[in-house]
Amino acid sequence: MQATASISSPVPVVWYPTLAVAMVAVGLMLTASFFMSGLYANSVEIGKPICLRYEATSSRHSRSFAKEITTAAVASVFLGFGSLFVLLASGVYV
Repeated sequence: MQATASISSPVPVVWYPTLAVAMVAVGLMLTASFFMSGLYANSVEIGKPICLRYEATSSRHSRSFAKEITTAAVASVFLGFGSLFVLLASGVYV
C-alpha cells in the first residue's frame, strides 16, 4: 500500500491576507469604474458645489456592451477570489 501525500495549498498561507486585500480592492475599483462611467458634473461654477448625477441612459454611440460585460466579468472574478482569500485568511477553510 502506498501512503497518500498530503494536499497543500499552491499559495503560501502568509500571502492570504495580502491577496485578500489586493483582490477585493481591485474588484471594488473595477466595480466603481463600471458605475462611474455614467457620472457627469452638473455645475462647475466657482463657489457652487459640484453636483453629480448618474445618466442611466446614454446614446447608442457611447455605449459598448462588450466593454461593460468585460468590466463586470473581471470585477466579478477579482471579488470572487478576494472573498475566497478573505475566508481563508480568517481561518474558514473552504
